[in-house]
This record gives sequence, structure tokens and C-alpha cells, in this order.
Amino acid sequence: MKRAVMLLPPENRDRIYSAEVMSEIRKLTELTDCCELVGELEALRPALADTEIIISGWGMMKLDREFLDAAPRLAAVLYGAGSVRGFLTDEFWRRGILLTSAWAANAVPVIEYTIAAIVFGLKSAIKASQLTCQRCTFAVPPDLRGVYRARIGVIGAGMVGAGVLEKLKGYQVETFCYDPFLSPERARELGTTPMALDEIFRTCDCVTLHAANIPSTQGMITGAHFRSMKDGAVFINTARGAIIREPEMIEVLKEGRIFAFIDVTEPEPPAPDSALYTLPNVFLTPHIAGSGGEEVHRQGEYVLEELRRFVNGQPPRHPVTRDMMEWMA
Repeated sequence: MKRAVMLLPPENRDRIYSAEVMSEIRKLTELTDCCELVGELEALRPALADTEIIISGWGMMKLDREFLDAAPRLAAVLYGAGSVRGFLTDEFWRRGILLTSAWAANAVPVIEYTIAAIVFGLKSAIKASQLTCQRCTFAVPPDLRGVYRARIGVIGAGMVGAGVLEKLKGYQVETFCYDPFLSPERARELGTTPMALDEIFRTCDCVTLHAANIPSTQGMITGAHFRSMKDGAVFINTARGAIIREPEMIEVLKEGRIFAFIDVTEPEPPAPDSALYTLPNVFLTPHIAGSGGEEVHRQGEYVLEELRRFVNGQPPRHPVTRDMMEWMA
């Protein structure tokens, strides 16, 4: 059996890896649980010396030269969460170690949240609830548009954006996508039409943001984009707050013409005096679109599947390569 080390803070181990998944991991490997030693390289050295597989998640130690020298037999790192940027180094890539991530598992609830926001936004459900409660009678917002034949713009066609586009195939809508990496062939597969960023904001009834938070995208969405949106249009952000010039967005939202579902901000949470807390045309949630509660166990199940494939000599389903760092969050 291959020797594996579980290496992430104990509280995150318990969030990600259910008892059932842990039992299966132990059947597949000779597992050493080193969660209590995260951050203590000297104490980890005896276990790392023979380790072939690291199973981890949020709180993973940085894989620098010193760490990797202590794990000369390391062949695979199976990461039970999304972004891997926080622990990777150039030295890791030089060593040719397999890396997988559960980013596809975390994408599932974000896709579900986004579809719900699209439907609620285009049905003006939040506004309708507010008016009904204020007036103590049923009150339909005058700008209720509905989903039928809506124009929906998706920014970013990565795991989440592509998943949203796939789900929208089941609705009678037109979809448009802005992503510099989207090939014509992939656009056809997703049933979407490539479109310039400015035009998406100007012409779509709903715009949903799924771009990665990388240097080239930070501050990409400006006040001019929001100002160009149709009256009654809907904006959704489940990506990262840094991609938006938030003060400029807020100034446009104060006009009350558009509605925004905001799940991520910069910083998180917003400052106590932020208008995002009080604007009636903002549905603000505390970064809950991604995995939460029982959903987190899906990430552990994805790791278990990758582990099975690795020990059986099969290729991984969700590998992460150095080239992917150009666009991956």
C-alpha cells in the first residue's frame, strides 16, 4: 500500500473528510494523520521521509524547497479545496509532482446559487417581497422581467461559468460569454455566443461574474460597466470582490436602476459604513455561494475518487497544471 499523510488543520480535516471517506482512505493507503503537526516541519520529517501521497485541504503548508526535500518520495498532492495558489511554489512545479484539486466539487454549489439568483433576479423576487411586506398587500414590481427569452451574460467560462452555461441550456434564454480563453469550439459546446465585456453589460438583462481573481482581472469591472446596464438589469457576483471597482459599483447602485446579488466583497466583510448593508436593491450574502455545511463533504469525496484513481494507476479527473495558473483562481 502507498504511504499517505493527512496534512491540514484538524478542524478542516473534519469539515472536508467525513468518517466514511476517512475509512475508505485508510483502506486504500497506509495513512498517517499529521493534522496536529501542521506548520511544524521538524516534527513532520519522520512521517514525510516515506510519504508518497499528501491528502490536504484549507490550511495546507507551503510546498517550498525545504518541505519538499523532507519528502523525497512525494508523488501526489490531493487537495480537498479549491484554489491552490496559497501553498504552491516554483520548486513544486520543478519536481513533477501530481496535483489535484476539489475545485470542481466547490463549483457545484456556486453554480446552484447562481442559477437561483438569475431566476430570483429576473423575477424581481426580492423587490416583490420588500414591496409586499412594506404595503401589506401583494405588490408586483413594475420592472419584473421574467426569465423567458432573457439575455444572460456570463463573465468567465471556467469551471463555474461553464457550469452555469450548461444549466442555462435548460431555460429558454440567450447566453453570451466574455472569456479571453474561450475557443469558438468550446463556446459552441456550451451553447453560448462570445461577446465583448462592454457589450455584455450594455445589452444583457442579467450579468453574472465568474472570472478568476488574478492580477489581470483585478478592478476589471468598472463603474462605467454598471452605468451602461439596462434599467432593471441584474448583476451577480460570486467570484471575488477585487475584480470589481466596488466604490464605483456602489455609486451606480445608489441610483436604484439595477439590482445586485453580492456574495463576495473587497474587503470581506465590507466596512461597517458600507452602503451594501442598507441599499434595498442589493441582496448581500456572506460568501456562502461556495461549499458550506454538508456540502463540504463533497470535496472529500472528490479527493477519495482521485486517490482511488492514483493508486490504481489511472489518470486524475481534476489535475492542476502549471499552465492553468495563468487563468485559475
